[in-house]
Amino acid sequence: MRVDKWLWHARFFKTRSKASAVVAAGHLRVNGQHARKAAQAIRAGDVLTFPQAKTVRIIKILALADRRGPAPEAQALYEDLTPQAPRDDSAPRPVQGRPDSRDRRAARAAKQARLE
Repeated sequence: MRVDKWLWHARFFKTRSKASAVVAAGHLRVNGQHARKAAQAIRAGDVLTFPQAKTVRIIKILALADRRGPAPEAQALYEDLTPQAPRDDSAPRPVQGRPDSRDRRAARAAKQARLE
């Protein structure tokens, strides 16, 4: 199966042309080797590495798809090997609406820590 078609089937990109643009730009690796063209053949067991948003995704292909189905079906096609960054609980949480006293204390502490 073509790599751009599989990326579209697995719902990593909204369109197949966006998936092929990533490959054409040289940002996709298949088993550690740069993919040269969007028509490069892939199979189950291959590992893909590519940038998506602000992260680099590492994906192991488990199966190939016949169609672009719903999200649960697409998620069964791969195993995500991307390392998860540890969550920083000390950072102030996003405020929705008016901040309460806990939000104000956290914001003050974060500001003090940056100044020191």
